[in-house]
Amino acid sequence: MSENIYEGLKQLGGATEMPQSPEEAMLERVRNPQADVAYNVRFVAPEFTSLCPMTGQPDFAHLVIDYVPGEWLVESKSLKLFLGSFRNHGAFHEDCTVSIARRLAEFLEPQWLRIGGYWYPRGGIPIDVFYQTGPMPEGVWIPDQGVAPYRGRG
Repeated sequence: MSENIYEGLKQLGGATEMPQSPEEAMLERVRNPQADVAYNVRFVAPEFTSLCPMTGQPDFAHLVIDYVPGEWLVESKSLKLFLGSFRNHGAFHEDCTVSIARRLAEFLEPQWLRIGGYWYPRGGIPIDVFYQTGPMPEGVWIPDQGVAPYRGRG
């Protein structure tokens, strides 16, 4: 019988409380059964929230995470809980966006990873933050992230 790559997961399939901070959040991964093929995985979090570290007011973003996996895939429930843990976390947009990317890149060791953080206006100015681990790999279809620049009402 073949190995069950899902066997060690602790959060999937049961009730799991939202972590109170990104440091508390536990990312989980599984072996990539298609590791011999280069392909893109995309996660979209259109309702990401964190807190302004100065005022404590909520900040909202549309995150798009693309990665070309190596040996590991992120387990999506653990990613959802990790992203949700920022709801009570105070940090500037740049810090949130880059921290998410760096933690995923360190944990998964992907061939390539990028994140687009499309933040809604704070003080009348939308802030978009982009990070990637290196050049886009050749031969892998990686579509545009498809998020239009902020236009307000117009």
